[in-house]
Amino acid sequence: MNLIRRPWSLRSENVKEAVFGPEDCLLGDSSNVVDRKSRHAKLLSLEKRELRLFPYPKTGSAEHPVQVSGLPARPKIGLEPKTSDEILAVDASGRMHRVLARIEEIEGALDDPANLWERLQEAWDRAEDESDPRMAEIVRQAGHIKPHLLDLEKRIRRVLRRTRELTPLDRVQEMDRASMLWMVRQPGRNTAERAGADQRVLAIARHENFDTLENRVFHAYLKLASHFSRQWIREHKLAQSSVRYRLVEDYSRLCRRLSRELTELGVSVADPDITANYVLMEDSAYRAVNEAWDRLLRQDKAEDELWAWQAESWTDFCVLAVTLALYSLDESKLISQAPLIWMKEAIQGRRFLHDRPLAVFWLRESNLIVEVQARPEGVSAIQFAARANLWLRITDLKSDSIARRLPVWTPHSFNRMHATTEAQNAAKLVHALRNQPGQEVLREGLILMPAHGVAETRVATSGGGRVQAIALDARGETLKSGKQKLAEFVRTCVQEDNA
Repeated sequence: MNLIRRPWSLRSENVKEAVFGPEDCLLGDSSNVVDRKSRHAKLLSLEKRELRLFPYPKTGSAEHPVQVSGLPARPKIGLEPKTSDEILAVDASGRMHRVLARIEEIEGALDDPANLWERLQEAWDRAEDESDPRMAEIVRQAGHIKPHLLDLEKRIRRVLRRTRELTPLDRVQEMDRASMLWMVRQPGRNTAERAGADQRVLAIARHENFDTLENRVFHAYLKLASHFSRQWIREHKLAQSSVRYRLVEDYSRLCRRLSRELTELGVSVADPDITANYVLMEDSAYRAVNEAWDRLLRQDKAEDELWAWQAESWTDFCVLAVTLALYSLDESKLISQAPLIWMKEAIQGRRFLHDRPLAVFWLRESNLIVEVQARPEGVSAIQFAARANLWLRITDLKSDSIARRLPVWTPHSFNRMHATTEAQNAAKLVHALRNQPGQEVLREGLILMPAHGVAETRVATSGGGRVQAIALDARGETLKSGKQKLAEFVRTCVQEDNA
C-alpha cells in the first residue's frame, strides 16, 4: 500500500516510511484484498485497487495501519482549553459540530421529500446568521428536563442507614444481638454500671443518607449536562442574545448549583454501566433524568466515531453544498433525485445513504443535464486516477458530444490548507489526466476545503487544466461566502458549455 497526502498528489509514499501529520489527508492506494485488521473506509475501487481513507486516531497518534503523529487528541466534552494543543482540538471539535449540524438538517427536511432541497436551502440560509444558534440535544433537555430537576431539588430521596455506635442511655431506641452481646461482656451488675462513666452503650442508630443509586445517577447527569452546556455555549458565543443561548446558560448554572449541593450531601457519581433500580424506573422525575443521562452518554460515545471520520462528514457536507448550488440556479429544474435514508447513528461519519446519481438537474436555457454523482461506483480509470469521490456529469442535449466530467475534491485536514498551492497542484493533475487516452472529457476541477474561519477562493491553470479552490465553513459569513462562490463556479461551468 502507498500513502497519499492529497487526493491530487502525483507522488505516493511508502507506508513504512511515511508519517501523516495534521496538515495531511489520510489516504492510501492499496490492493483490494480484504484486511480485517485495517480500519478504513473504501472511497473508490477499480479492478484490484482501491482508494482508502483512514480515520483520525482518538489519541492523536497511531502506528497501524499507518503512522500518524502530531494530530490533536479528541477533547473531552466541555473541556476548557488551556494549552495550544487543547485549543487546536477544541476548534476542530467546533468545526466538526457545525458540519454535522448542517448535515442533520436533512432529518427535518425529509418530512417533506418533495421539497427536500428547498427546505434544506432555507435551513442553510438560516445558518448564515450566527445569532440564531442550532438545535442540539442539550438545548432540548434544557427545556424539558429542567422542571424535573427543580422537583427533585425539593424532595431529593434519602434513606435511613442503621449503624452501631456508642449511644447515651437516655437516647437508646433499639439494640440488636451484637449490641446485647457487647453489653453482657461489659463489667458491672446492672445496665448503669455496664454503661461506664460516660453512660454510653452500643446500640442501633439511624442516620439520613443521600448516597443512593438514584441520587448518584442524578449527580452523574448534572455533571455531564454541565459539560455539554459549557461546550454548546462556547461554540455559540455570537448568539448571546438568543432565547436558546439564555436557556442553556441558565440550565448550566442550575446543573452546577445542584451538583455542588449533592457533593455537600455526600452523594458520589454513578458509573455509566449501572443497572436501574425501582426508583429510577418508576419515579417520573428520576426516570426522566436517567433517560436524559443515557442520551448524553450515547452522544458522548458517538463523538469518538464522528471525530475519527470527520473527513467523511465533510464530504457529505460538500455533496449537499454542490447539490444546493445547482438547485439555486434560476434555470435549474430538478428532474430526478435519489431517496435519502437517514440513519439514527452515524456509521463511519455518515448520517445518510443514497443511490446514484444523487440528483439530476435540467438547465432549461443551456439545455444541459447535470448529474450529481456522489461516492460513485464502477468508476473509469481516469476517475480513479483523479481520486475524487464527488463528480458532476454534464451532458449537452444540443449535440452528440461526449458528456463532460468535473471532479470535486473534498479534502480534510486539521491544519488550514493554502488554496493557491492546492489549486495549482490539482490543476497539474487535471492537465495530466486530459492527456491520457479514454472516453472522458475533463477540463476543470473544484476543491472544497474547510475555511477555518477565513473564506478564500483561488483559481489555477496548468496547460489545459483549470481548478478552482473554495474555502468555506458550515456557519456564518464563511458559509454565505462559500455558497456564493460555489454557485458562481457552477454557473461559469454551465456558461462555458453553452458557449
